[in-house]
Amino acid sequence: MTSAEPPLSASSPEGRVAESRADRFGRELKDLKIADPSVGRPRLWQRLGAVLMVLGIVLAVCSYLLSHRTSSSLTQGDAVTIGLGGVTLAIVGSAIFLRYSLTGFLRFWMARQSFELNILAERVFTSFLDSPNGASASDAARLTRTDSAHGRHSA
Repeated sequence: MTSAEPPLSASSPEGRVAESRADRFGRELKDLKIADPSVGRPRLWQRLGAVLMVLGIVLAVCSYLLSHRTSSSLTQGDAVTIGLGGVTLAIVGSAIFLRYSLTGFLRFWMARQSFELNILAERVFTSFLDSPNGASASDAARLTRTDSAHGRHSA
C-alpha cells in the first residue's frame, strides 16, 4: 500500500485489516500537520513561564521581608521597588505559562472535535443512503463531499 492510498478497513470488500479509531485519529492529525507541543519551543516557553512565576513570587516575598526588617527608608524604598518587580515578573510568567499550556490543550481539543464531527457526518450520510426510502443518485451526489485524503470523490 502506498502513502497516497487510504488504509483498508474492515468494511471494504478487498480489505481485511481493520483500522482503529485511535489509529485513524493519529493519521488525520498527521494529515493536518499539527505540531506536537511536547517538542520544540512551546514547551520551552511554558517552562520559562513557570520559572518566571515562581521566581517573581520568591522575589516579592523576600523583598517584603527585607522592607519590614529595616528602619532605613532608603532600604525600604529599594525593597518595595524590587517587590513590585517580583509581582510584575510573576504576572508575566503566569501569562506566558497559561498561553502556551492552553494553546497545546486547545489545539488537540479542536482537532478531536473536528474528527468527531467528521465521524458523525459519515454516520448520518451512511444512514441516509441506507434508509428504507432510498436515496436517489442526485441526493447522493449532492451530499458526497470531495475528500482526496480518504479516496472519496464527488460524483
